[in-house]
Amino acid sequence: MYKKQKNKIPVEATPLNDKKQWLFTVLFIIIAVASISIVALQSQDFSFSGFLTAIKESDWRWLLVAFGSMLSFIAFEALAILSLCKALGYKMGFWKGYIYSASDIYFSALTPSATGGQPASAFFMIKNGIDGIKATAILIANVATYILCIVVIGILCLIFRFDIFLSFSTISQTLIIFGLLIHLGLVIFFYLLLKRERLLHRICSFFINLLCKIKIFRDRDKKLLKLEVYMKNYRKHCDLIVEHKKALSICFIFNFLQRAAQIAITMFVYIAITGKEFFEAIDFWFMQGYVTLGANIIPIPGAMGVSDGMMLDAFTSVMERSQATNLELLSRSFSFYGCVIICGVSTLIGYCLLKKRGK
Repeated sequence: MYKKQKNKIPVEATPLNDKKQWLFTVLFIIIAVASISIVALQSQDFSFSGFLTAIKESDWRWLLVAFGSMLSFIAFEALAILSLCKALGYKMGFWKGYIYSASDIYFSALTPSATGGQPASAFFMIKNGIDGIKATAILIANVATYILCIVVIGILCLIFRFDIFLSFSTISQTLIIFGLLIHLGLVIFFYLLLKRERLLHRICSFFINLLCKIKIFRDRDKKLLKLEVYMKNYRKHCDLIVEHKKALSICFIFNFLQRAAQIAITMFVYIAITGKEFFEAIDFWFMQGYVTLGANIIPIPGAMGVSDGMMLDAFTSVMERSQATNLELLSRSFSFYGCVIICGVSTLIGYCLLKKRGK
């Protein structure tokens, strides 16, 4: 009887029934509308009729490639998570990994600092029979490799196209430098969470003591004792992941491909709009790489506003303002807004299938 109660997740605790998510959804829509409006107003020559005309006149084949690149962004994270699941003894089909990825992307886009992504993934992982402690270890390892990929891409951009960095404004350059430093710090932090569980133990103990002090939690000693047991199991599973260097390497490769695929969307949309050759468009991959490094540190869902501003900053250095605005809006429609919609629908389908199976 106790085991059944322990494994039961209350309805109000599920990601799609969390009332806060409705507030975050409204906030997301407000910020999205404001960001798009600001981008459009910044260009005196821009008009939505002209934007629609630019889409109609674009090469639909390259727009299809951009769409495929966006789907690859979701798929590669699914493969990265599944590679770590396999290392801990869970062999799962692609669909389950896809839902872990889609729910992570969707809730990360809705919540400040992407705080909702990993808990949403963990919810589906636990419902599919993955132990909660193992799910925690898997997601921390995945986040660590994901952030490391952003750092690697940033360093590659600086090495091969430092001239593009110099073309950014001072504000954007500052964000890029701080982005590199903060992401390096996060890589170290998550590495310590995997290798030095006492750090995570101290963090959890701090919040347990705090919540007990303000009367939200009770039975402080009992909860600290449960935490002690939890951390021992966590240490064991983290050691297992770290020992699987092959799985971590595969996870890193998939995460690198995931981020590279998302960055490439801008390049493909540029080719579709302008009709330029592939090799002429590679500069836009590096531009978007810098934008990713700088904008990701801003605690706003999807870095909306900041990412848009940095993209316009880069694009206007090589093309007319109206054309740069069309490129920015269409690129973001694929890489962010369209991706969030697809992930949201996928997450809802995954959740409905769980309910249908009685989970």
